[in-house]
Amino acid sequence: MILEVCVDSIESAVAAQQGGAGRVELCADLAHGGTTPSIGMIRSVRGEVSLKVHVMIRPRAGDFCYSEAEFEVMKSDVLEVKKLGVDGLVFGILTSERAIDTSKTAALLELSRPLSVTFHRAFDETVDLSAALTELKRLGVDRVLTSGGKSSAEAGITTLADLVRKSGSSIKVIAGGGITPENITDVVGQTGVDEVHALSSVSTTIADLSFASKLFYSPKLVADASKVRRMNDIVQSLSQRK
Repeated sequence: MILEVCVDSIESAVAAQQGGAGRVELCADLAHGGTTPSIGMIRSVRGEVSLKVHVMIRPRAGDFCYSEAEFEVMKSDVLEVKKLGVDGLVFGILTSERAIDTSKTAALLELSRPLSVTFHRAFDETVDLSAALTELKRLGVDRVLTSGGKSSAEAGITTLADLVRKSGSSIKVIAGGGITPENITDVVGQTGVDEVHALSSVSTTIADLSFASKLFYSPKLVADASKVRRMNDIVQSLSQRK
């Protein structure tokens, strides 16, 4: 099994590696669901860690329906990020009818290769998860990150299990959304996923009160190596049971 940790800093990427994570998803602006990190951040993280690095391609927060101008930004970002030695890309594009945007997804896939591609939790916004999975399989996407269309993977266990059954061998289903040491055994055991994605449960909020009165102050959420290690120990234990 693979534990993927979502990070937005060098500090968090290093902590994820120290804790034994198999992969990081590198983003910016995690407070709003993640956007494309800077070239400098990607280059620095790639230089600091040896584990697999997948990079978010998302031009802005908000919905997943992108204008032609925004799509051009995404294509440009894909081409630039590919030059930095990363292992995969993460994106998701929907139509205004909340279906997979087939043409834009296919175009980004073509530009992304030979890197691995994950369709992120925009998938959970689609009106028909089964049909969306079928479309992603047809397009050749490598994996999909999902909570089964619910607020958390635990709440979406039944749907997640169905998606895993339908995924076959051509696409991986990653369980994400509220994965914790307390629920991961049930989520994995009842769904059959062999990849999990974690953020809050493996992180610590750092509030430096010396800056609390500053105009733009906000606390930082950083990966905690000890929490990552605890989660990864569970993941490896579950792997041995399979």
